[in-house]
Amino acid sequence: MGDTELSYFLPSRQSGVNDMYLHLGFRAPERLVQRSRVRIVWAILRLRHPLMGAKVEMNNHDDVRFVYEAPFSADDSLVDADANLEYTSETKDELIDRYLNGGRTLSNDRLSYLIVSQPAHDTLPTPPRTPSPSRDAYQQNFELTVVNPDERQLELLICAMHFLGDGMALHQFANDFFGLLGSGQSDAELQEVLEREWEQRWNSDNHGLAERGILPPCLEDRFPSTAKRSTHLRDAAAEVDFQLAQASLVGGQTFPRRKDPMRHTVVPTISFPEARTKAMLKKCKERGVSISAALFAVCNLAWARVGGGRAELPAMMYSALNMRPYLAKAEADAIWDSYWFLAIGYFNVILPNFVPAGGDEKTFWHRARQAKLQSARAAKSKLVVSRARRMARERGERARVWAKEDDEKEKGTWVLPSPPPSASPDASSAPSIKNILPRRDPVPSSALIGLSLLGNLDGIYAHRSFPDIKLHTLTTGSRQRQGAILLFGYTFQRRLWVSLGYDQNGFADGIIEKLWTAIEGCVEEFLG
Repeated sequence: MGDTELSYFLPSRQSGVNDMYLHLGFRAPERLVQRSRVRIVWAILRLRHPLMGAKVEMNNHDDVRFVYEAPFSADDSLVDADANLEYTSETKDELIDRYLNGGRTLSNDRLSYLIVSQPAHDTLPTPPRTPSPSRDAYQQNFELTVVNPDERQLELLICAMHFLGDGMALHQFANDFFGLLGSGQSDAELQEVLEREWEQRWNSDNHGLAERGILPPCLEDRFPSTAKRSTHLRDAAAEVDFQLAQASLVGGQTFPRRKDPMRHTVVPTISFPEARTKAMLKKCKERGVSISAALFAVCNLAWARVGGGRAELPAMMYSALNMRPYLAKAEADAIWDSYWFLAIGYFNVILPNFVPAGGDEKTFWHRARQAKLQSARAAKSKLVVSRARRMARERGERARVWAKEDDEKEKGTWVLPSPPPSASPDASSAPSIKNILPRRDPVPSSALIGLSLLGNLDGIYAHRSFPDIKLHTLTTGSRQRQGAILLFGYTFQRRLWVSLGYDQNGFADGIIEKLWTAIEGCVEEFLG
């Protein structure tokens, strides 16, 4: 594993922190969702993306690797797929709650899992619970839909470790899954596809091909090589840029927290009808921002209205940066060119934590434009790759230190480390980059909240390629650590969705509920 993968793997070992899920509610004819058909599709995709069927072997904190055991035959791959497939009758809320708050579904021997559920009351999807003017329209939208009696209402939960991939991989996989499931091919024809896929990869004539690389390389190895162009000056410049960028991160806003031994994650969700979503997107476009930039401003003003934190300290919010556009072209053979790998970086948006008197509307759109500017600056920086390399290294080192400490505490061998010795004034060692940068007074650098902004998911889901399957609901997230909070925003089926995943036991009573009410209010007020 590379540093980015390790930074997700090591914290996940005890309770599954960051284990991802993608829920999709859909209607489909019963013939398309029989277990016999679903497991063939699941087996095909696990062959195409072997990381999903791999296991993790940890030798020490620096040596963690994926191990993949090739299936002996197409039938063997079916057995493996069936062992990682579950059918149940739980509702959407029950499925998600079990995954987030129950015992861990995944493990080092099970990196991905698929759950298909047909609730007993399968006529209509359950609308989100939190009351809202927009939610009434959302519910009515489905109540007006005539349900074909031959169709079944089902819930799909795709489960995968975060160190396997990111949101882009998860959604592309879901699209491919429904593309095969809802294709015009019969079960027998899909079985033939499975056999061809196995033959291409594991027929004895192709063993030499397989030795050239089955599992995708880590993110750090996918970046364009700088070995031929690297110089001490270039490396020093990149390091100075990284340290200056880190020093500029100022955030003095945090939620009041409380310690509770039991974590309980909830995910309140709102969805807006198609016509209203279209009007929101048009309003954002007229003001020169995306809906993603607007959601940064929504969180900013919502927190300011809740009244938390000192007004003179800014609010910092973090988000993930899709690193796939910056990667070198893969050299793997076409049959091993999988999109299941982790390729994310990170960036921050910093906005003031006050609301000028009488200037809410103007302030909102100004801050949305500032969020857009800061996001674009992070994505378009000429040093985005070098920053991602150094951030990955820092996160990996930090994860190793914490993992070692956790393991020693579990064994009862941990000893509080002694403070590092202060350097003598006449030290002859060469100064580090950090020591030669301008000295600055320490400033708070805490992030208030994370935002996962997935954009327009209808650009990924080719709904027309599976006409007999009608997707209508999408919820995504991950198992969280204690006191975690993350807001999701995306458009799906031409509707805007906003959800807030947070640990209900990790914050002072009522504070996140007030924030969520303020977020809804800001969306209603500014986006319309």
